[in-house]
Amino acid sequence: MKITGHRSLTTIHDWGRPVGDVNGVVEAGVTEVPILLLETDGGLTGVGLGQHADIDRVFPAVEGEDPRAVTALYDRMLAHVFKSGHAGSTYGAIAAVDMALWDLKAKMADEPLWRTLGARSRFVPGYASGLCYGLEDDAFQAHYALWAERGFTGAKIKGGRDVERDVRRLTMARDILRRNTERPAMMLDVNECWSRKQAVRHISEIEARVDLTWVEEPLRRWDAEGHAIVSRAVRAAIATGENLTGLDQFTPLFEARAVDIVQTGSVWGVTHFNRVAMAAHAHNLPVSPVGYDANPIAHAAAAAPNMVGIEIQDFNFPLGLDVDQQIMDGGLVLGDRPGLGVEVDEAAIAANRLSGTWSRPGGPHVRPRRAGLGLVPNGRAATER
Repeated sequence: MKITGHRSLTTIHDWGRPVGDVNGVVEAGVTEVPILLLETDGGLTGVGLGQHADIDRVFPAVEGEDPRAVTALYDRMLAHVFKSGHAGSTYGAIAAVDMALWDLKAKMADEPLWRTLGARSRFVPGYASGLCYGLEDDAFQAHYALWAERGFTGAKIKGGRDVERDVRRLTMARDILRRNTERPAMMLDVNECWSRKQAVRHISEIEARVDLTWVEEPLRRWDAEGHAIVSRAVRAAIATGENLTGLDQFTPLFEARAVDIVQTGSVWGVTHFNRVAMAAHAHNLPVSPVGYDANPIAHAAAAAPNMVGIEIQDFNFPLGLDVDQQIMDGGLVLGDRPGLGVEVDEAAIAANRLSGTWSRPGGPHVRPRRAGLGLVPNGRAATER
């Protein structure tokens, strides 16, 4: 079987609530979901999810190739663009192709991807994460009550601007999840909004009142020295890595002993996750993939020996995607449909007239100009764009 072509679609995910973080909130709760369809001469189509604007630069590296050679083709794509670099949109395109190749490889074997990757169990432990910054307190509590009903014992709250608000939200979610465990795992995600000292002060004040399991992305993603300083100054683990594209970008974190929970972005593909997970394992560190529509990295997470938990962000899937998985018992239960288990209804997507706002150039999901520079965390400067 050979790869013959590709097509791109865009559907939407209607979250039914505002979603976002300290940097901005999509009030309409509708986000776009790019889909890559990788075609073959054998009648099978591979599905990849995530933005892939640079697909035309990447595709020549895999055209005419056997899709079963996934990891070799991954390196071939990296080599194909090495002169101009593989970060950003280029890495996104590589990841979407990589995901589609793994989907094809498992489909050719007529088995779910978690089987192809060597997982022993179809269950993937997870934690709740509602992208909840834009919810008022009542809606926030109602939302996390839904996670508790599905057996979840941990939650990650979006915060970082107001200590009192963060403590209140963490306490609310903790008390709701106590129906499932005496001591829920509570995480705080601040999406790179602090300076080093802001991070230490903010975390220390929270830790005086709430037992934090980890704090995610307290600083800019490249600040290995700063993450090491923060990690040594607080009790909570420091989690980061979701926005790093390639093993080379993780090396400074490992060398500085700056990360306690190694994270990977789902939008960077299966091979990226596998390699980062093994690098983390070699450093005796756990790995945790961040969430994305349809949880496409869950199959790889099921097979990783050091996977501590996958972020799950919603109970529903994007329009036109039928996904063979269930969210229950505090995690994901993967099905037996071959490949990623994602079927695409192109007619339903074509009939849709809505569009998402997540990547709109003017925001709202854009880092504020003075993030980390305000003397007062919840003051005007912290929100200026």
